Amino acid sequence: MRAVRLTGPGKLELMDIPVPEPGPGEVRIAVGATGACHSDLHILDAPAGIYPVPMTLGHEIAGTVDRPGDGVTAWQPGDRAAIYGIQGCGHCRGCLTGRENQCREVPVGGIGLSRDGGLAEYVVVPASRLLPTGDLELTQAAPLTDAGLTPYHAVELARPALRPGTFCVVIGIGGLGHMAVQILAATTAVTIIAVDTSDAALELAKRVGAHHTVRSDADAADRIRGLVGDPPDGADVVLDFVGVDATTRLGRTVVATGGHLLLVGLGGGQLTLKPTAEEPPPVPLEVTARIPFWGTRAELREVIALARQGRVHTEVETFPLEEAVRAYERLRAGGIRGRAVIVP
Repeated sequence: MRAVRLTGPGKLELMDIPVPEPGPGEVRIAVGATGACHSDLHILDAPAGIYPVPMTLGHEIAGTVDRPGDGVTAWQPGDRAAIYGIQGCGHCRGCLTGRENQCREVPVGGIGLSRDGGLAEYVVVPASRLLPTGDLELTQAAPLTDAGLTPYHAVELARPALRPGTFCVVIGIGGLGHMAVQILAATTAVTIIAVDTSDAALELAKRVGAHHTVRSDADAADRIRGLVGDPPDGADVVLDFVGVDATTRLGRTVVATGGHLLLVGLGGGQLTLKPTAEEPPPVPLEVTARIPFWGTRAELREVIALARQGRVHTEVETFPLEEAVRAYERLRAGGIRGRAVIVP
């Protein structure tokens, strides 16, 4: 079968490899679609030894059951499923409470991260990772497993603060950010302020539910402040899907006292927390700062339900498997609107 493999730092190659066989408790999936994520770029850019090689990339996967392994009875050939990519230890406090994204035993990893992923014609995964997608198109189902799940999880973490009459600033209207706007619009009554450097991204945000759009430039904080009020008031929740120094600075500048900062993007920016009574602190008092990671299987089931109800829809640009490398080049250059999805 054809597969796009990480063969060394910065090296992606399309090659032929044997079709994998499922072991006990596993299922072989005929891949229907795989999303291309910025996290894949971090894997590509990582030094040697961080990730196993050769390894098939791709952790946003949906497809059709091809062959169940021994002991698998809940899934039959032809069943359509999305794949929950995280693999925790199964026995720590996080895993036992259903929060495998907080596993305390297994380092960050999973399908397409520490074992072969979905940029191939087939992938083998544990049966426990599958969730039914019903009649969803597979190109829509695949991005839900990260581009939908991660912002949904971030919204869940901040949900007590997302009350009617409050403000939520969404920074970065890319693959995850445009889903966050829809999730907020579908599940809350907050006023949504979308922020991006791209006019096209802001137009997309407005179309999918943002109440206000702000171009990210030197005047962005002042324009947001004109909507949310002056300190100590401000945005009740800030969702940063970029995570560079400029966006973490913008977030802490507009968040309200007692508000919530959620840093989702892996841009490498820093947020300084400095408790002080002698000068205005860089982050307002009583603010909660969190770094969400992916989400839970229960949350993915809820995201899939929203999509099946027509409440969220991923903006996708599709690429054939042989153009996967080009898709990642476009992604790195900021040339993808919504989510790039690769189909075999």
